[in-house]
Amino acid sequence: MAARRGCQIPWNLSLILALWTGAEISITPEPARPAEGNNATLVVRGLSGDLLAYNWYAGPTLSLTFLVVSYIVSTGDETPGPAHTGREAVRPDGSLDIHGVLPRHSGTYILQTLNRQFQTEVGYGHMQVYEILAPPTVMANGTALVERRDTLRLLCSSPSPAEVRWFFNGDVLPIAVRLGLSPDGRTLTRHGVRREEAGAYQCEVWNPVSVSRSEPLNLTVYFGPERVAILQDSTTRTGCTIKVDFNSSLTLRCVSRSCPEPEYIWAFNGRALKNGQDHLNISSMAPAHEGTYTCIAKNTKTLLSGSASVVVKLTAAAVTTMIVPVPTKPTEGQDVTLTVQGYPKDLLVYAWYRGPVSEPNRLISQLPSGNWIAGPANTGREVGFANCSLLVQKLNLTDAGRYTLKTITLQGKTDMLEVELQVTCE
Repeated sequence: MAARRGCQIPWNLSLILALWTGAEISITPEPARPAEGNNATLVVRGLSGDLLAYNWYAGPTLSLTFLVVSYIVSTGDETPGPAHTGREAVRPDGSLDIHGVLPRHSGTYILQTLNRQFQTEVGYGHMQVYEILAPPTVMANGTALVERRDTLRLLCSSPSPAEVRWFFNGDVLPIAVRLGLSPDGRTLTRHGVRREEAGAYQCEVWNPVSVSRSEPLNLTVYFGPERVAILQDSTTRTGCTIKVDFNSSLTLRCVSRSCPEPEYIWAFNGRALKNGQDHLNISSMAPAHEGTYTCIAKNTKTLLSGSASVVVKLTAAAVTTMIVPVPTKPTEGQDVTLTVQGYPKDLLVYAWYRGPVSEPNRLISQLPSGNWIAGPANTGREVGFANCSLLVQKLNLTDAGRYTLKTITLQGKTDMLEVELQVTCE
């Protein structure tokens, strides 16, 4: 005979009942957003009738596999089920306490009630347990990249499925950079990275109860050199030509926009100089220093280079010719060069004399072609140069005295210049 409504059916057969779902039963977690390690309660409201027992399930269906605990109202007895974690306990009002919730306690919960007529009702609830997030890590394909050549790839590594935010130099990632984010927000890709994207990157994982940010990852972007220029005395930007007073000092400084700082090579009239610095000093400007100075800046990271050149000339007042012994006070046994500064550019021939030109003690004469004519005072220790300078080797005390230089230009202009050479004892 078919069973009538309200007939007694054993509680252990309730899993196969055609359930009557009481819509008035509600299950609400308190707190609404429990954090990992906190205590939480699935609070039950809307129970009705004289109840005999409760069954709690942690799963989507009334399957024995998901049974957490069975509770007998009259005695308060609890029987743990297969899904019991050792943290659950039922209150007399049907609510379920969970001590020290873990992320695995998240999910759907079902409460099944049995009344004295052996009728069942069910209520559904959901609880999301939020973990306390550990700091994520920013991982990169490289921390030093070349502008417009390399691709930047950053990954926010975290075991948590939490939401991700990115920060650049402490601020929320600019929208132009956010366009390079993957759909899940965890990977940032920038093709042809730019110099303005160099800086500190951080990612942050967050959920409603926890926020954790990574340590900064610093990105360097190599670029340049660009806008290579030569400055005069570190402050004045030069044009194509610099005019300098005779015997004055001059400092040329090479500047550029580059990361890292480039290597510098200086050249004078196309000939490399032994100078690896960003500046070049000329302590005493002379005609020999006139010409074209070139600075070449090389970036060893980008493998790019750039250059700038200036022409250095003496001012009109620099035409005055003078003789300067180098060293100024040579000692016996040393070499000395009687350096001629401001010699005529249209020189035809010059001659050196020991003493006045009026005396027949000519020392040596040199034609522009390099032919030498030795005079009576030539000791074999004298050498002349194309710029009129005279080298006297292995000085002795008798070399001291007056020296006279006679020059004749192509226009037939004759000039004479004297210098007194001092030789000191060792």
